[in-house]
Parts: sequence; C-alpha cells; structure tokens
Amino acid sequence: MRKIQVFDTTLRDGEQTPGVNLNFEEKLQIATQLERLGVDIIEAGFPASSEGDFRAVKTIADTIKESSVTGLARSVKKEIDAAWDALKGGVEPRLHVFIATSPIHMKHKLRMTEEEVMENAVESVKYAKTMFPHVQWSAEDACRSDLDFLVRLIEKVIDAGAEVINLPDTVGYITQEEIRHRFRYIKENVPNIDKAILSTHCHDDLGMAVANSLAAIEAGADQVEGTINGIGERAGNASLEEIAVALRIRNDFYQAETGLQLNEIKRTSNLVSKLTGMPVPNNKAVVGDNAFAHESGIHQDGVLKETSTYEIITPDLVGVSSNRLVLGKLSGRHAFKEKIESLGYKATDEQLNKAFKAFKDLADKKREITDEDIFALMSEQKAGDEVKYYELETIQVTYGTNNVTTATVTLKNPENETIQEAATGSGSVEALYNTIERMIDGEVRLNDYRIQSTTGGRDALAEVYVQIEHKGEQVSGRGTANDVLEASGKAYVNAINRALNLKNYPKKPMEKIHV
Repeated sequence: MRKIQVFDTTLRDGEQTPGVNLNFEEKLQIATQLERLGVDIIEAGFPASSEGDFRAVKTIADTIKESSVTGLARSVKKEIDAAWDALKGGVEPRLHVFIATSPIHMKHKLRMTEEEVMENAVESVKYAKTMFPHVQWSAEDACRSDLDFLVRLIEKVIDAGAEVINLPDTVGYITQEEIRHRFRYIKENVPNIDKAILSTHCHDDLGMAVANSLAAIEAGADQVEGTINGIGERAGNASLEEIAVALRIRNDFYQAETGLQLNEIKRTSNLVSKLTGMPVPNNKAVVGDNAFAHESGIHQDGVLKETSTYEIITPDLVGVSSNRLVLGKLSGRHAFKEKIESLGYKATDEQLNKAFKAFKDLADKKREITDEDIFALMSEQKAGDEVKYYELETIQVTYGTNNVTTATVTLKNPENETIQEAATGSGSVEALYNTIERMIDGEVRLNDYRIQSTTGGRDALAEVYVQIEHKGEQVSGRGTANDVLEASGKAYVNAINRALNLKNYPKKPMEKIHV
C-alpha cells in the first residue's frame, strides 16, 4: 500500500480565512492536536509576515516532536532567513518556498520573464539548502502554467536541492482529468523526478478540491495538502479528513493510505471549529453532525439489520462516540485533569486551577457535562499570553415588549480602572453592544453574529461568535456562558481585545499568500 504524506496547512492557509485570527495559544493547541492526529508535516505559518507569526512558528517548531514543522517563504533571501530562525530548533526543519509560474501571474504580478522566474527559483532553493535539510518548492498557480516550462523548471529546482515539488491548483480551476494528465506529464517528462516527490494542493472554488486531490494521488502524487474542515481563502482548501477517510474506505481503488490516526478526526475537527469560530455544516462529509444520522424509515430499518447497508463509515472510525457524558458536580480535580488531557489539552497548574473552578461553577448550573462543554470551557481558559485590554465584569439588561431596552455594563479598562456605562437599543444585544462601544476607544462595526448551544437541553451552554471591524482590523471573537447575553458580551469584548492585540504584531501587506 503506497504511503501518502499529509501536509496540513490549517495554521497558514486556513488562518487566511477572512475574520479568522488565532492567537498564540490557540495555534499551539491546534498544532499539538495535529501532532496527535498523526500529520506528517505541519505548516505553522509565514514567519516573515509578522513578529507574532514568527513567535508562533518558532514555539510550535520547538514544541512538536512527532511531526515535521515547516514555514512558508517567498523566493526572497530575508524571508528564507526568517524561516530558518523560526524553524531551526525543530526536530526536522523544513522550508516551503514558492514562486508563481503561470503566464498571468508572471506578467501581471511578478513582471518577470520565464528565464527570470527560473533563475530566481533555482537560486532560492540553493540558498535554502545551505540551511534546511528539507526543502519543498511550490509553483504557484501550477495548474494554469505551461507544462513544458514547468518540466524545465522542476528539473532545475530538483538539481538545486528541492525534495518535494508542489503543483497547487491555486484558484480551484482544474478538473479531475486535467490534474491527472498534468501530474502524469510531469512524472513522465522530468528526467530527475525520481529524486523528489510530487505534492498536490487544491482549492475548492468549484467544489472539487477533494476530488482533484484524489485524482492527483491516482496520477502519482505522494503528498497531499489541505486543511481541517476545508477552511481557507475564498471557498477554502481540500478537507484533509475527507481525503484520509476516502483513501481508507476505497483503498481497493486508490491502493494508498495515510498515517493519520483516524479516530482523532472528529476531535480535531471540533477543536478547529471552536477556535476559528467556523461551525461545521451538519451535512458535511465525515465530520458533520448528520454524517451518521438516518431519518428515512427504510434507511433506519436497513442500518438496524446490517450497518453496512447505509453506512460506509462507522462513527468509531473517525472518533464519534455515542457516550459523551463524562463528568458531573461530584467529579474531582484528578478526573477533570485526565478528561482535558484525553481531549488534547495541556494545561499549566494555573490554567488547570482556573478551568477546574469554571467547571465546578458550570456543574452547579448544568446537570450533565459533556465533551463539548469541556471544549468550550478550555477554549475560554487557555487565553495564553494574549493581553486582555478590556475585561467584562458585570452586565444588566432591562427588556420589555413595551419598554426601551437598556443595558448597563461594567468593564475593566486598559488602565485597570473599573468603568460603567449604559445605553439603549432596539433589542438586548444591540443595547449591550452600544453600551460596550461607548466604553472603548474607537468605533466598532459588527459584521456577523452567531449563537449556538454546545449540546441539547435547556441548561446547555450558549456559544456566541462575532466578527467585527475595529481600528482597521477584521477579527472574530467568541464567548461562552449559561446566559446568552453574557456569552454575547464576552464574545464582543474578546473580539475587541483580539483587534488590539493584532496592533502589537501587525502583519505586513504580503500576509495573504495564495499558494
């Protein structure tokens, strides 16, 4: 069975999803879970884009031991140097360097000739190999590039030291037959292709990213790139969990497999969903809540008699458990610690103490504590070294069908002073947000507001996700509480704090990279 390397770019390409802003601690949490999932290569970010990204990539590289950690760089020496400084402490430092190769990109973006692109690519790979033991080279917009030019260029970058050649469908344009032809052409016409492996990286603009990735594997790709839940620029990337399960279920056809621990898929999906604020659609393949639900009487009858009649994937395969009730108000600190560790969290003593206190408070209000509740609690507790410029202390909202809705809020401001304000609105949330906006520096624009419960039941925790614009930053925020208004207030303040934190580590204009 052919082994397919898994290259996860959730922390780089996935974080480029509009409104998604992961802080330092959240990136480390996701990286740790990706290691647990069994990902071969974790693309932790773009070190040269900001001080914050550099710190995150360096910490992840220094922490992760079972996966190779890589960072992205353009074909620019100072960006390659920044990547080396961030990654050199890792167990297997790896660089991902790229340059655009399609006629439209070379002419309008790079303003370079084919010869200039070839010279730049070769020199960059040679320079990178003086530091990095492993170099991956990507031809940006490869699927709209001239094949004969690609053949000549790939031969030269392999001679320069590239071990992995990535042919990304940067704009999600290609079809399955076309990508199969493209990969086979490269395999058959690059003389030294046996010295490197081919990688596929597909975007989902036409909804074909997973199908195209599998077609590339058919045609000889030995590495597949994508993100958890398919998040990313525009319509997103190929969903790694769908590819991995497809290879497992249809190994009779593909004759290939990944090394992923498939029973960690659901846990990984949940973590990425909660930390990014991007809910997984109920009907999403493999990880959606309805993936194993059967409404039709005929289907239900068939599944009860023989599971394989209508289920080709068993819930246990991807880590979906029917028994998720784990803790209660009488559970002790040791049981709580074991539970959060089983969910992939590593907490310091201080974080554990705070989380355990929050758990006990929740257990007094909620009869049954589920994994989803624990996820929500830990997501709030593990704020890392992100600065809390504002802290929500109290809220009081007065609402009546015949009265003007009024909110009174108490905040702690950046000077650690307690301030209080009141304002009105056409509804409770608007009144609450109008009040908070009066108390902070700068105007806030609310672009999105979503609320959901962690579980069923009247006592379920409310989770609120917001997306705002504040001081030129578009960020997301989240909050969890038994009361929907408290969760709404927490989410709004969380987003404002994230916007202010981004000011400390601003990204450079070339932050958005379309590989």
